[in-house]
Amino acid sequence: MDEITVRPAAADDWCAVEKVLDARGSVKGCWCMFFRQTPQQRRTEWGDGNRRALADLVRAGARPGLVAYRSDAPVGWVSVAPREQYSRLERSPVSKPVDERPVWSLVCIYVAKEHRGTGVARALVRAAVEFAAEQGADTVEAYPVDDTMGPVPTDAAYHGLVTLLRSEGFDEVARRSPRRPVMRWSPTGDIARTDGTTATAATARKEK
Repeated sequence: MDEITVRPAAADDWCAVEKVLDARGSVKGCWCMFFRQTPQQRRTEWGDGNRRALADLVRAGARPGLVAYRSDAPVGWVSVAPREQYSRLERSPVSKPVDERPVWSLVCIYVAKEHRGTGVARALVRAAVEFAAEQGADTVEAYPVDDTMGPVPTDAAYHGLVTLLRSEGFDEVARRSPRRPVMRWSPTGDIARTDGTTATAATARKEK
């Protein structure tokens, strides 16, 4: 397979974002806006309203996500930003705040069906944490599904998978639901746990 490149979605990248996310009506009308919406917005904006909202963010230069390319064709998307941009996280018992540490949140990974299992998701995770660190983040948080406990339905895989994130240096810091841990990554590899201890995450990435 050709090399994968990943870059933040800039103001002139909307066509690429639209192409990769519109493959399935952007995951049934979400357009990666679910975590940014209030319940009222979810009821009234789902579908084309979400598409317009994401387009406005991209065209305004907000860089709400990163796009993966293979042979110049967009093949994947990841959303990562300061946690406060995702109001849904505050209302979820799974992703409620672990502590008062400022974090960036990685909330969505989407890979075009024909490119799944070819390294795109891994490239997106790596690029996301690097992008966050470049913007000054010292902690990146994710809310994956624990695939060590059994198969993960395709429609739930956008949260990310525990095995992938663990192999990229994320460490579990909390678990409020049996299959949905909270995991964190730090450029230093030092992850604060809720019990007051510090875990040293694996900073050496596993090449696959």
